[in-house]
Amino acid sequence: MRTQSVVVFLVLAVVGLARATEWWESGNYYQIYPRSFRDSDGDGIGDLNGVTEKLQYLKDIGFTGTWLSPIFKSPMVDFGYDISDFYQIHPEYGTMEDFENLIAKAKEVGIKIILDFVPNHSSDENEWFKKSVDSDPHYKDYYIWHDGKINEETGEREPPNNWGSEFRYSAWEWNDVRQQYYLHQFAVQQPDLNYRNPVVVEEMKNIIRFWLAKGVSGFRIDAVPYLFEVDLDRYNQYPDEPLSNDSVACPDPDDHCYTQHIYTQNLPETLDMVYQWRELVDTFQAEHGGDKRLLLTEAYTSFETMIQYYGNGERNGSHIPFNFDFLSNVNNASTAGTYVMHIQKWMDAMPEGVYANWVLGNHDNKRVASRFGVQRTDLMNILLQTLPGHAVTYNGEELGMTDVWISWEDTVDPPACNSDPEHYYDRSRDPARTPYQWDASSKAGFTSADHTWLPVSDDYKTKNALQQLRAPRSHLQIFKKLVRVRKEPSFRQGDLNIQALDDDIIIYSRQKSDSDLYVIVLNLGGTAKTIDITKHYKVGSQAEIITTSLNSQHIDGDVINPAAFVANPYVGTVLVAVN
Repeated sequence: MRTQSVVVFLVLAVVGLARATEWWESGNYYQIYPRSFRDSDGDGIGDLNGVTEKLQYLKDIGFTGTWLSPIFKSPMVDFGYDISDFYQIHPEYGTMEDFENLIAKAKEVGIKIILDFVPNHSSDENEWFKKSVDSDPHYKDYYIWHDGKINEETGEREPPNNWGSEFRYSAWEWNDVRQQYYLHQFAVQQPDLNYRNPVVVEEMKNIIRFWLAKGVSGFRIDAVPYLFEVDLDRYNQYPDEPLSNDSVACPDPDDHCYTQHIYTQNLPETLDMVYQWRELVDTFQAEHGGDKRLLLTEAYTSFETMIQYYGNGERNGSHIPFNFDFLSNVNNASTAGTYVMHIQKWMDAMPEGVYANWVLGNHDNKRVASRFGVQRTDLMNILLQTLPGHAVTYNGEELGMTDVWISWEDTVDPPACNSDPEHYYDRSRDPARTPYQWDASSKAGFTSADHTWLPVSDDYKTKNALQQLRAPRSHLQIFKKLVRVRKEPSFRQGDLNIQALDDDIIIYSRQKSDSDLYVIVLNLGGTAKTIDITKHYKVGSQAEIITTSLNSQHIDGDVINPAAFVANPYVGTVLVAVN
Protein backbone atom coordinates (compact mmCIF):
# COMPACT_ATOMS: atom_id res chain seq x y z
CA MET A 1 0.00 0.00 0.00
CA ARG A 2 1.34 3.43 -0.89
CA THR A 3 1.71 5.79 2.02
CA GLN A 4 1.24 9.54 1.85
CA SER A 5 3.87 11.22 3.99
CA VAL A 6 6.69 13.67 3.91
CA VAL A 7 9.64 11.47 3.04
CA VAL A 8 12.69 13.65 3.40
CA PHE A 9 13.77 17.26 3.42
CA LEU A 10 17.24 18.05 2.29
CA VAL A 11 19.24 21.21 1.93
CA LEU A 12 22.51 20.79 0.05
CA ALA A 13 25.14 23.39 -0.73
CA VAL A 14 26.71 22.88 -4.12
CA VAL A 15 30.44 23.40 -4.49
CA GLY A 16 31.14 27.09 -4.09
CA LEU A 17 33.05 28.59 -6.95
CA ALA A 18 34.74 31.88 -6.29
CA ARG A 19 36.94 31.43 -9.33
CA ALA A 20 35.91 31.26 -12.96
CA THR A 21 34.66 27.83 -13.91
CA GLU A 22 36.53 25.63 -16.38
CA TRP A 23 34.93 24.12 -19.50
CA TRP A 24 34.17 20.76 -17.91
CA GLU A 25 32.63 21.92 -14.64
CA SER A 26 28.88 21.29 -14.35
CA GLY A 27 29.23 19.98 -17.88
CA ASN A 28 26.59 18.59 -20.21
CA TYR A 29 27.91 15.47 -21.91
CA TYR A 30 26.46 13.52 -24.80
CA GLN A 31 27.22 9.90 -25.56
CA ILE A 32 27.42 9.03 -29.24
CA TYR A 33 27.17 5.41 -30.35
CA PRO A 34 29.02 6.00 -33.65
CA ARG A 35 27.75 2.87 -35.39
CA SER A 36 24.21 4.21 -35.12
CA PHE A 37 24.63 7.99 -35.21
CA ARG A 38 25.09 9.01 -38.86
CA ASP A 39 26.28 7.09 -41.92
CA SER A 40 28.09 9.36 -44.39
CA ASP A 41 29.15 6.78 -47.00
CA GLY A 42 26.01 4.71 -47.56
CA ASP A 43 27.05 1.35 -46.10
CA GLY A 44 24.35 1.28 -43.41
CA ILE A 45 26.87 1.81 -40.61
CA GLY A 46 27.56 5.10 -38.83
CA ASP A 47 31.03 6.60 -39.13
CA LEU A 48 33.32 9.43 -38.05
CA ASN A 49 32.46 11.72 -40.94
CA GLY A 50 28.83 11.31 -39.94
CA VAL A 51 29.70 12.48 -36.44
CA THR A 52 31.67 15.42 -37.82
CA GLU A 53 28.71 16.39 -39.97
CA LYS A 54 26.46 16.60 -36.89
CA LEU A 55 28.75 18.34 -34.39
CA GLN A 56 27.10 21.68 -35.03
CA TYR A 57 23.72 20.11 -34.16
CA LEU A 58 25.11 19.08 -30.78
CA LYS A 59 26.65 22.49 -30.21
CA ASP A 60 23.35 24.16 -31.07
CA ILE A 61 21.64 22.07 -28.40
CA GLY A 62 24.31 23.25 -25.98
CA PHE A 63 26.38 20.20 -25.09
CA THR A 64 29.79 20.68 -23.50
CA GLY A 65 31.37 17.58 -24.95
CA THR A 66 30.63 14.23 -26.47
CA TRP A 67 32.13 10.85 -25.76
CA LEU A 68 32.31 8.37 -28.56
CA SER A 69 31.79 4.67 -27.97
CA PRO A 70 34.86 2.77 -29.27
CA ILE A 71 36.14 3.75 -32.70
CA PHE A 72 39.32 1.66 -32.71
CA LYS A 73 40.12 -1.18 -35.11
CA SER A 74 38.01 -4.19 -34.16
CA PRO A 75 36.52 -7.43 -35.52
CA MET A 76 33.25 -6.07 -34.06
CA VAL A 77 32.34 -9.17 -32.06
CA ASP A 78 31.27 -6.79 -29.28
CA PHE A 79 30.93 -3.80 -31.61
CA GLY A 80 34.16 -2.04 -30.78
CA TYR A 81 34.75 -3.26 -27.26
CA ASP A 82 37.02 -5.97 -28.73
CA ILE A 83 40.00 -3.98 -29.99
CA SER A 84 42.55 -5.45 -32.37
CA ASP A 85 44.64 -2.26 -32.60
CA PHE A 86 44.36 0.49 -29.99
CA TYR A 87 46.29 2.91 -32.22
CA GLN A 88 44.14 2.66 -35.38
CA ILE A 89 40.65 3.73 -36.43
CA HIS A 90 38.23 0.96 -37.35
CA PRO A 91 38.00 0.97 -41.19
CA GLU A 92 34.18 0.92 -41.23
CA TYR A 93 34.29 4.18 -39.27
CA GLY A 94 36.91 5.92 -41.39
CA THR A 95 40.59 6.78 -41.30
CA MET A 96 42.98 8.60 -39.01
CA GLU A 97 42.60 11.60 -41.31
CA ASP A 98 38.83 11.47 -40.75
CA PHE A 99 39.45 11.44 -37.00
CA GLU A 100 41.81 14.40 -37.23
CA ASN A 101 39.18 16.28 -39.27
CA LEU A 102 36.63 15.49 -36.56
CA ILE A 103 38.93 16.93 -33.88
CA ALA A 104 39.49 20.05 -35.99
CA LYS A 105 35.77 20.55 -36.56
CA ALA A 106 35.01 20.01 -32.87
CA LYS A 107 37.56 22.68 -32.00
CA GLU A 108 36.00 25.01 -34.56
CA VAL A 109 32.45 24.65 -33.21
CA GLY A 110 33.56 24.52 -29.57
CA ILE A 111 32.70 21.03 -28.40
CA LYS A 112 35.08 18.61 -26.68
CA ILE A 113 35.74 15.06 -27.88
CA ILE A 114 36.14 12.26 -25.32
CA LEU A 115 37.08 8.73 -26.37
CA ASP A 116 35.95 5.41 -24.97
CA PHE A 117 39.05 3.68 -23.56
CA VAL A 118 38.70 -0.10 -23.15
CA PRO A 119 41.62 -1.19 -20.96
CA ASN A 120 40.43 -4.49 -19.47
CA HIS A 121 40.79 -6.65 -22.56
CA SER A 122 41.68 -6.71 -26.23
CA SER A 123 40.43 -8.68 -29.19
CA ASP A 124 41.86 -12.14 -29.74
CA GLU A 125 42.85 -10.78 -33.16
CA ASN A 126 45.17 -8.24 -31.54
CA GLU A 127 48.83 -8.86 -32.37
CA TRP A 128 49.58 -8.83 -28.65
CA PHE A 129 47.35 -11.83 -28.11
CA LYS A 130 48.64 -13.70 -31.14
CA LYS A 131 52.20 -13.25 -29.88
CA SER A 132 51.14 -14.25 -26.38
CA VAL A 133 49.64 -17.43 -27.81
CA ASP A 134 53.02 -18.13 -29.41
CA SER A 135 54.78 -17.44 -26.07
CA ASP A 136 56.75 -14.51 -27.48
CA PRO A 137 58.97 -13.47 -24.53
CA HIS A 138 57.72 -9.86 -24.54
CA TYR A 139 54.02 -10.75 -24.83
CA LYS A 140 53.92 -14.08 -23.01
CA ASP A 141 52.41 -12.56 -19.86
CA TYR A 142 50.28 -9.85 -21.48
CA TYR A 143 47.21 -11.96 -20.68
CA ILE A 144 46.00 -14.26 -17.90
CA TRP A 145 47.00 -17.85 -18.72
CA HIS A 146 46.65 -21.03 -16.68
CA ASP A 147 47.16 -24.78 -17.16
CA GLY A 148 43.77 -25.60 -15.67
CA LYS A 149 43.28 -28.69 -13.56
CA ILE A 150 42.73 -32.40 -14.08
CA ASN A 151 39.37 -33.83 -13.04
CA GLU A 152 40.23 -36.70 -10.67
CA GLU A 153 37.18 -38.72 -11.74
CA THR A 154 37.33 -38.33 -15.52
CA GLY A 155 41.01 -37.59 -15.97
CA GLU A 156 40.12 -34.74 -18.29
CA ARG A 157 41.47 -31.22 -18.16
CA GLU A 158 39.08 -28.52 -16.88
CA PRO A 159 39.17 -24.75 -16.41
CA PRO A 160 41.11 -23.52 -13.37
CA ASN A 161 38.00 -22.61 -11.38
CA ASN A 162 34.35 -21.52 -11.53
CA TRP A 163 34.86 -17.93 -12.68
CA GLY A 164 32.06 -16.93 -15.05
CA SER A 165 31.85 -14.57 -18.01
CA GLU A 166 29.55 -11.54 -18.11
CA PHE A 167 28.28 -13.03 -21.36
CA ARG A 168 27.48 -16.41 -19.71
CA TYR A 169 29.40 -19.66 -19.34
CA SER A 170 32.98 -20.10 -18.16
CA ALA A 171 35.39 -17.16 -18.18
CA TRP A 172 38.16 -19.56 -19.26
CA GLU A 173 38.84 -20.71 -22.82
CA TRP A 174 41.28 -23.41 -23.92
CA ASN A 175 43.90 -22.50 -26.52
CA ASP A 176 45.24 -25.44 -28.50
CA VAL A 177 48.43 -23.69 -29.58
CA ARG A 178 49.61 -22.61 -26.16
CA GLN A 179 48.00 -25.59 -24.42
CA GLN A 180 46.62 -23.35 -21.68
CA TYR A 181 43.40 -21.60 -20.73
CA TYR A 182 43.10 -17.81 -21.00
CA LEU A 183 40.76 -15.60 -18.99
CA HIS A 184 37.97 -13.63 -20.69
CA GLN A 185 35.47 -11.89 -18.44
CA PHE A 186 33.42 -10.91 -21.47
CA ALA A 187 33.25 -12.66 -24.87
CA VAL A 188 35.55 -15.56 -25.73
CA GLN A 189 37.13 -13.24 -28.29
CA GLN A 190 37.97 -10.65 -25.57
CA PRO A 191 40.94 -11.97 -23.57
CA ASP A 192 41.66 -10.11 -20.33
CA LEU A 193 44.91 -8.18 -20.14
CA ASN A 194 47.26 -8.86 -17.23
CA TYR A 195 47.59 -5.72 -15.09
CA ARG A 196 50.03 -7.46 -12.78
CA ASN A 197 52.50 -7.15 -15.65
CA PRO A 198 54.10 -3.65 -15.51
CA VAL A 199 54.76 -3.80 -19.25
CA VAL A 200 51.01 -4.00 -19.88
CA VAL A 201 50.39 -1.09 -17.51
CA GLU A 202 52.88 1.06 -19.42
CA GLU A 203 51.47 -0.04 -22.79
CA MET A 204 48.02 1.14 -21.80
CA LYS A 205 49.42 4.43 -20.53
CA ASN A 206 51.12 4.91 -23.90
CA ILE A 207 47.74 4.48 -25.59
CA ILE A 208 46.33 7.27 -23.44
CA ARG A 209 49.29 9.51 -24.30
CA PHE A 210 48.91 8.77 -28.01
CA TRP A 211 45.28 9.89 -28.19
CA LEU A 212 45.82 12.87 -25.93
CA ALA A 213 48.47 14.00 -28.39
CA LYS A 214 45.84 13.65 -31.13
CA GLY A 215 43.77 16.30 -29.37
CA VAL A 216 41.11 14.44 -27.38
CA SER A 217 39.86 16.03 -24.19
CA GLY A 218 39.69 12.88 -22.12
CA PHE A 219 38.48 9.32 -21.82
CA ARG A 220 35.48 7.39 -20.64
CA ILE A 221 37.09 4.28 -19.16
CA ASP A 222 35.18 1.07 -19.77
CA ALA A 223 34.57 -1.83 -17.36
CA VAL A 224 36.93 -0.56 -14.68
CA PRO A 225 36.04 -3.07 -11.91
CA TYR A 226 37.41 -5.98 -13.96
CA LEU A 227 40.99 -4.76 -14.37
CA PHE A 228 42.56 -6.93 -11.67
CA GLU A 229 41.97 -10.48 -10.52
CA VAL A 230 43.26 -12.00 -7.30
CA ASP A 231 46.83 -13.20 -7.66
CA LEU A 232 47.77 -16.88 -7.79
CA ASP A 233 48.06 -18.63 -4.44
CA ARG A 234 51.18 -20.48 -3.29
CA TYR A 235 50.00 -23.56 -5.17
CA ASN A 236 49.77 -21.56 -8.40
CA GLN A 237 45.96 -21.76 -8.33
CA TYR A 238 43.10 -19.29 -8.54
CA PRO A 239 40.31 -19.79 -5.97
CA ASP A 240 36.68 -20.51 -6.78
CA GLU A 241 34.27 -17.65 -6.18
CA PRO A 242 31.46 -18.28 -3.67
CA LEU A 243 27.98 -19.00 -5.00
CA SER A 244 25.29 -16.33 -4.83
CA ASN A 245 22.82 -18.92 -3.48
CA ASP A 246 19.90 -17.02 -4.99
CA SER A 247 17.74 -19.61 -6.70
CA VAL A 248 15.05 -17.03 -7.46
CA ALA A 249 17.04 -14.17 -9.01
CA CYS A 250 19.78 -16.31 -10.52
CA PRO A 251 18.94 -20.02 -10.86
CA ASP A 252 21.07 -20.68 -13.97
CA PRO A 253 24.68 -21.74 -13.20
CA ASP A 254 25.75 -20.46 -16.63
CA ASP A 255 24.77 -16.89 -15.73
CA HIS A 256 27.31 -14.39 -14.42
CA CYS A 257 25.17 -13.67 -11.36
CA TYR A 258 25.43 -17.27 -10.15
CA THR A 259 28.66 -16.46 -8.25
CA GLN A 260 29.86 -13.57 -6.10
CA HIS A 261 32.76 -11.91 -7.88
CA ILE A 262 35.01 -11.24 -4.93
CA TYR A 263 38.17 -12.37 -6.74
CA THR A 264 37.57 -10.85 -10.17
CA GLN A 265 36.10 -7.41 -9.50
CA ASN A 266 36.78 -4.32 -7.39
CA LEU A 267 40.18 -5.28 -6.07
CA PRO A 268 42.10 -2.47 -4.32
CA GLU A 269 44.64 -2.39 -7.12
CA THR A 270 41.89 -1.23 -9.49
CA LEU A 271 41.42 2.05 -7.65
CA ASP A 272 45.18 2.60 -7.69
CA MET A 273 45.21 2.11 -11.47
CA VAL A 274 42.54 4.81 -11.92
CA TYR A 275 44.57 7.15 -9.71
CA GLN A 276 47.62 6.45 -11.88
CA TRP A 277 45.66 7.34 -15.01
CA ARG A 278 44.52 10.58 -13.39
CA GLU A 279 48.14 11.44 -12.62
CA LEU A 280 48.98 10.73 -16.25
CA VAL A 281 46.35 13.09 -17.72
CA ASP A 282 47.21 15.79 -15.18
CA THR A 283 50.89 15.47 -16.04
CA PHE A 284 50.11 15.64 -19.76
CA GLN A 285 48.18 18.86 -19.22
CA ALA A 286 50.96 20.34 -17.10
CA GLU A 287 53.52 19.53 -19.79
CA HIS A 288 51.46 20.46 -22.87
CA GLY A 289 49.09 23.13 -21.58
CA GLY A 290 45.57 23.68 -22.85
CA ASP A 291 42.28 22.80 -21.22
CA LYS A 292 41.86 20.14 -18.58
CA ARG A 293 41.68 16.54 -19.78
CA LEU A 294 38.97 14.46 -18.17
CA LEU A 295 38.49 10.93 -16.93
CA LEU A 296 35.00 9.45 -16.78
CA THR A 297 34.77 5.96 -15.28
CA GLU A 298 32.23 3.20 -15.88
CA ALA A 299 31.86 0.98 -12.83
CA TYR A 300 28.75 -0.96 -11.90
CA THR A 301 29.90 -1.56 -8.36
CA SER A 302 29.05 -0.81 -4.76
CA PHE A 303 28.12 2.73 -3.83
CA GLU A 304 31.15 3.07 -1.57
CA THR A 305 33.51 2.00 -4.34
CA MET A 306 31.92 4.39 -6.84
CA ILE A 307 32.62 7.27 -4.47
CA GLN A 308 36.23 6.10 -4.02
CA TYR A 309 36.80 6.57 -7.73
CA TYR A 310 36.78 10.34 -7.06
CA GLY A 311 39.96 9.88 -5.01
CA ASN A 312 41.13 8.82 -1.57
CA GLY A 313 41.86 12.19 0.02
CA GLU A 314 45.52 12.07 -0.98
CA ARG A 315 45.30 11.12 -4.66
CA ASN A 316 42.77 12.25 -7.23
CA GLY A 317 40.84 9.80 -9.36
CA SER A 318 38.06 10.09 -11.89
CA HIS A 319 36.59 13.53 -12.55
CA ILE A 320 33.26 11.86 -13.30
CA PRO A 321 32.74 8.42 -11.75
CA PHE A 322 29.41 7.61 -13.36
CA ASN A 323 26.59 7.66 -10.83
CA PHE A 324 25.17 4.21 -11.53
CA ASP A 325 23.61 4.14 -8.07
CA PHE A 326 20.96 6.43 -9.51
CA LEU A 327 20.62 4.57 -12.81
CA SER A 328 20.44 1.15 -11.14
CA ASN A 329 18.09 1.89 -8.25
CA VAL A 330 15.45 4.19 -9.72
CA ASN A 331 12.78 2.82 -12.06
CA ASN A 332 9.24 3.43 -13.26
CA ALA A 333 7.78 2.12 -9.97
CA SER A 334 10.04 4.17 -7.67
CA THR A 335 8.40 6.61 -5.29
CA ALA A 336 9.39 10.25 -4.96
CA GLY A 337 11.08 9.38 -1.68
CA THR A 338 13.30 6.82 -3.40
CA TYR A 339 14.46 9.39 -5.95
CA VAL A 340 15.21 11.94 -3.25
CA MET A 341 16.99 9.39 -1.08
CA HIS A 342 19.38 8.42 -3.89
CA ILE A 343 20.02 12.07 -4.78
CA GLN A 344 20.76 12.87 -1.15
CA LYS A 345 22.94 9.78 -0.81
CA TRP A 346 25.30 10.85 -3.59
CA MET A 347 25.43 14.51 -2.59
CA ASP A 348 26.22 13.63 1.03
CA ALA A 349 28.95 11.11 0.15
CA MET A 350 30.95 13.17 -2.35
CA PRO A 351 34.37 14.41 -1.27
CA GLU A 352 34.86 18.17 -1.12
CA GLY A 353 35.76 19.98 -4.33
CA VAL A 354 34.16 17.53 -6.80
CA TYR A 355 30.95 17.55 -8.80
CA ALA A 356 27.95 15.26 -8.69
CA ASN A 357 26.88 13.55 -11.90
CA TRP A 358 23.60 12.08 -13.07
CA VAL A 359 23.23 9.29 -15.61
CA LEU A 360 19.90 7.82 -16.65
CA GLY A 361 20.74 6.03 -19.90
CA ASN A 362 23.50 4.57 -22.02
CA HIS A 363 24.15 1.93 -24.68
CA ASP A 364 24.05 -0.90 -22.12
CA ASN A 365 20.57 -0.20 -20.78
CA LYS A 366 17.07 0.01 -22.18
CA ARG A 367 16.15 3.55 -23.23
CA VAL A 368 14.91 6.05 -20.64
CA ALA A 369 11.51 6.53 -22.29
CA SER A 370 10.99 2.77 -22.38
CA ARG A 371 12.15 2.20 -18.80
CA PHE A 372 10.28 5.07 -17.17
CA GLY A 373 7.36 5.35 -19.60
CA VAL A 374 7.02 7.60 -22.65
CA GLN A 375 4.67 9.81 -20.66
CA ARG A 376 7.61 10.71 -18.38
CA THR A 377 10.09 11.48 -21.19
CA ASP A 378 10.27 15.21 -20.50
CA LEU A 379 10.02 14.79 -16.74
CA MET A 380 13.14 12.61 -16.68
CA ASN A 381 15.08 15.06 -18.85
CA ILE A 382 13.98 17.92 -16.61
CA LEU A 383 15.28 16.00 -13.59
CA LEU A 384 18.58 15.19 -15.28
CA GLN A 385 19.22 18.76 -16.41
CA THR A 386 18.27 20.60 -13.21
CA LEU A 387 20.26 18.70 -10.57
CA PRO A 388 23.69 20.04 -9.52
CA GLY A 389 26.83 18.94 -11.33
CA HIS A 390 27.26 17.03 -14.57
CA ALA A 391 24.49 15.64 -16.78
CA VAL A 392 25.15 12.74 -19.16
CA THR A 393 22.72 12.05 -22.03
CA TYR A 394 22.72 9.06 -24.37
CA ASN A 395 22.08 9.91 -28.02
CA GLY A 396 18.39 9.91 -28.81
CA GLU A 397 17.12 10.52 -25.28
CA GLU A 398 16.66 14.20 -26.14
CA LEU A 399 14.12 13.08 -28.77
CA GLY A 400 12.39 10.56 -26.54
CA MET A 401 13.56 7.64 -28.68
CA THR A 402 12.32 4.28 -27.40
CA ASP A 403 13.56 0.70 -27.56
CA VAL A 404 13.08 -1.03 -30.89
CA TRP A 405 11.85 -4.61 -30.92
CA ILE A 406 14.46 -6.75 -32.64
CA SER A 407 13.80 -10.35 -33.58
CA TRP A 408 15.98 -13.26 -32.51
CA GLU A 409 17.10 -13.57 -36.14
CA ASP A 410 18.25 -9.92 -36.29
CA THR A 411 19.89 -9.89 -32.84
CA VAL A 412 23.66 -9.29 -32.84
CA ASP A 413 24.50 -8.43 -29.21
CA PRO A 414 26.79 -11.14 -27.72
CA PRO A 415 25.00 -11.71 -24.37
CA ALA A 416 21.69 -12.06 -26.20
CA CYS A 417 23.17 -14.33 -28.86
CA ASN A 418 24.54 -16.53 -26.06
CA SER A 419 20.99 -16.96 -24.81
CA ASP A 420 18.00 -18.51 -26.63
CA PRO A 421 14.87 -17.36 -28.53
CA GLU A 422 12.83 -17.35 -25.32
CA HIS A 423 15.13 -15.26 -23.12
CA TYR A 424 17.33 -13.26 -25.50
CA TYR A 425 15.37 -9.99 -25.50
CA ASP A 426 15.82 -9.28 -21.79
CA ARG A 427 19.58 -9.75 -22.19
CA SER A 428 19.90 -7.79 -25.44
CA ARG A 429 21.31 -4.29 -25.66
CA ASP A 430 20.41 -3.99 -29.34
CA PRO A 431 17.01 -2.29 -28.75
CA ALA A 432 18.73 0.84 -27.39
CA ARG A 433 21.40 0.90 -30.11
CA THR A 434 19.28 1.41 -33.22
CA PRO A 435 20.00 4.22 -35.73
CA TYR A 436 19.46 7.81 -34.69
CA GLN A 437 16.27 9.30 -36.11
CA TRP A 438 17.28 12.42 -38.01
CA ASP A 439 14.27 13.04 -40.24
CA ALA A 440 11.27 11.42 -41.98
CA SER A 441 13.15 10.35 -45.10
CA SER A 442 14.11 6.76 -45.84
CA LYS A 443 15.87 5.03 -42.95
CA ALA A 444 15.27 8.09 -40.77
CA GLY A 445 17.93 10.08 -42.61
CA PHE A 446 20.59 7.93 -40.97
CA THR A 447 21.90 6.51 -44.25
CA SER A 448 21.38 6.59 -48.02
CA ALA A 449 21.62 2.77 -48.04
CA ASP A 450 18.58 0.52 -48.29
CA HIS A 451 19.65 -1.39 -45.18
CA THR A 452 20.99 -0.59 -41.71
CA TRP A 453 23.08 -2.70 -39.34
CA LEU A 454 20.15 -2.70 -36.88
CA PRO A 455 16.54 -1.93 -37.82
CA VAL A 456 15.29 1.65 -37.69
CA SER A 457 12.37 2.31 -35.35
CA ASP A 458 8.92 2.22 -36.95
CA ASP A 459 8.04 5.60 -35.42
CA TYR A 460 10.82 7.61 -37.10
CA LYS A 461 8.43 9.54 -39.39
CA THR A 462 6.73 11.15 -36.40
CA LYS A 463 9.65 11.14 -33.96
CA ASN A 464 12.82 12.62 -35.43
CA ALA A 465 15.19 15.52 -34.90
CA LEU A 466 14.08 17.62 -37.88
CA GLN A 467 10.40 17.37 -37.00
CA GLN A 468 11.13 18.31 -33.38
CA LEU A 469 13.37 21.21 -34.36
CA ARG A 470 10.59 22.63 -36.54
CA ALA A 471 7.82 22.11 -34.00
CA PRO A 472 7.06 24.99 -31.63
CA ARG A 473 6.88 22.46 -28.78
CA SER A 474 8.64 19.10 -28.74
CA HIS A 475 10.85 16.93 -26.56
CA LEU A 476 13.89 18.44 -28.26
CA GLN A 477 12.71 22.03 -27.81
CA ILE A 478 12.15 21.36 -24.11
CA PHE A 479 15.59 19.79 -23.87
CA LYS A 480 17.23 22.79 -25.55
CA LYS A 481 15.44 25.14 -23.15
CA LEU A 482 16.66 23.08 -20.21
CA VAL A 483 20.26 23.21 -21.42
CA ARG A 484 20.06 26.98 -21.76
CA VAL A 485 18.54 27.59 -18.33
CA ARG A 486 21.02 25.17 -16.79
CA LYS A 487 23.75 27.69 -17.58
CA GLU A 488 22.20 30.23 -15.23
CA PRO A 489 24.17 30.92 -12.01
CA SER A 490 21.51 29.35 -9.80
CA PHE A 491 21.86 26.05 -11.64
CA ARG A 492 25.63 26.11 -12.07
CA GLN A 493 26.48 27.26 -8.56
CA GLY A 494 23.29 27.36 -6.53
CA ASP A 495 22.10 25.29 -3.60
CA LEU A 496 19.79 22.33 -3.94
CA ASN A 497 16.84 22.24 -1.56
CA ILE A 498 14.86 19.06 -2.28
CA GLN A 499 12.02 17.09 -0.74
CA ALA A 500 9.36 14.51 -1.53
CA LEU A 501 5.89 15.75 -0.63
CA ASP A 502 4.32 12.32 -1.01
CA ASP A 503 4.92 9.21 -3.10
CA ASP A 504 4.41 11.11 -6.37
CA ILE A 505 5.67 14.66 -5.95
CA ILE A 506 9.31 15.73 -5.95
CA ILE A 507 9.89 19.43 -5.45
CA TYR A 508 13.18 21.28 -5.22
CA SER A 509 14.70 24.71 -5.59
CA ARG A 510 17.96 25.89 -7.12
CA GLN A 511 19.28 29.28 -6.07
CA LYS A 512 22.54 31.11 -5.79
CA SER A 513 22.59 34.16 -3.55
CA ASP A 514 21.70 37.34 -5.46
CA SER A 515 20.38 35.21 -8.35
CA ASP A 516 16.97 33.96 -9.43
CA LEU A 517 15.07 31.38 -7.39
CA TYR A 518 14.00 28.40 -9.51
CA VAL A 519 11.58 25.71 -8.37
CA ILE A 520 11.18 22.35 -10.08
CA VAL A 521 8.06 20.26 -9.57
CA LEU A 522 7.92 16.65 -10.77
CA ASN A 523 4.73 14.57 -10.60
CA LEU A 524 5.72 10.94 -11.09
CA GLY A 525 2.17 9.69 -10.67
CA GLY A 526 -0.96 9.47 -12.77
CA THR A 527 -3.11 11.84 -10.70
CA ALA A 528 -3.06 15.65 -10.74
CA LYS A 529 -2.01 17.26 -7.46
CA THR A 530 -2.54 20.84 -6.30
CA ILE A 531 0.48 22.18 -4.43
CA ASP A 532 1.09 25.30 -2.40
CA ILE A 533 4.68 25.98 -3.40
CA THR A 534 4.82 29.02 -1.08
CA LYS A 535 4.76 26.67 1.93
CA HIS A 536 8.14 25.34 0.88
CA TYR A 537 9.94 28.16 -0.95
CA LYS A 538 9.78 31.95 -0.86
CA VAL A 539 8.55 32.39 -4.41
CA GLY A 540 6.18 35.26 -3.74
CA SER A 541 2.73 35.60 -5.28
CA GLN A 542 3.67 34.82 -8.89
CA ALA A 543 5.95 32.45 -10.76
CA GLU A 544 6.71 32.04 -14.44
CA ILE A 545 6.84 28.72 -16.28
CA ILE A 546 10.33 28.42 -17.78
CA THR A 547 9.57 25.06 -19.39
CA THR A 548 7.30 22.09 -18.81
CA SER A 549 6.45 18.67 -20.23
CA LEU A 550 4.53 18.37 -23.50
CA ASN A 551 1.57 16.87 -21.64
CA SER A 552 1.30 19.84 -19.26
CA GLN A 553 -1.68 22.18 -19.16
CA HIS A 554 0.82 25.04 -19.17
CA ILE A 555 3.21 26.42 -21.77
CA ASP A 556 6.47 28.32 -21.44
CA GLY A 557 5.92 31.88 -20.28
CA ASP A 558 2.69 31.26 -18.39
CA VAL A 559 2.52 33.15 -15.10
CA ILE A 560 0.87 31.10 -12.36
CA ASN A 561 -0.18 31.37 -8.74
CA PRO A 562 2.36 29.27 -6.84
CA ALA A 563 0.01 28.92 -3.88
CA ALA A 564 -2.31 26.76 -6.00
CA PHE A 565 -0.10 25.11 -8.61
CA VAL A 566 -1.60 22.12 -10.39
CA ALA A 567 1.01 19.44 -11.04
CA ASN A 568 -0.36 17.43 -13.94
CA PRO A 569 0.19 13.65 -14.13
CA TYR A 570 3.67 12.60 -15.32
CA VAL A 571 4.65 16.25 -15.81
CA GLY A 572 7.80 18.09 -14.84
CA THR A 573 7.86 21.88 -14.60
CA VAL A 574 10.61 24.47 -14.09
CA LEU A 575 9.41 27.74 -12.58
CA VAL A 576 11.15 30.96 -11.65
CA ALA A 577 9.98 33.36 -8.98
CA VAL A 578 8.69 36.64 -10.40
CA ASN A 579 10.01 39.60 -8.39
